[in-house]
Amino acid sequence: MRRTDIRRGQRGFTLIELLIVVVIIGILAAIAIPKFAATKEKAYISKMKSDLRNLATAQEAYSADNPGIGYYGGAVPSPALLYNPSSGVTVTITDFGPAGWAATSQHAQAPGRTCALFLGTGVVAPLAGMTEGALLCN
Repeated sequence: MRRTDIRRGQRGFTLIELLIVVVIIGILAAIAIPKFAATKEKAYISKMKSDLRNLATAQEAYSADNPGIGYYGGAVPSPALLYNPSSGVTVTITDFGPAGWAATSQHAQAPGRTCALFLGTGVVAPLAGMTEGALLCN
């Protein structure tokens, strides 16, 4: 019996078939990974926007509880303000006064991205082109 006769009885994949499968998996991964990264960035931005909305609610509660003071303008988080940002999100109150406030949020995993919100009068908008009460992200 010859050696080639023995091999014909064995079952398995050839090297070419395995290489084709590996190439197909590589192509699918090259398509999926950028979409996954974009989805993660959208999630970080949603988290930043949500934190600013929650800050707006906390600011209104603070203003109602402290009618002579107006809005809170210190560091976040603080025992004076019933609000804590999400993990990884940094919220900074950039301007405040008795008639309004402004704040920005940034996420540690989304460098260079900033979201901002301001409410009231006499407050400097944190990002160019903002309108009062509208969240804006760059």
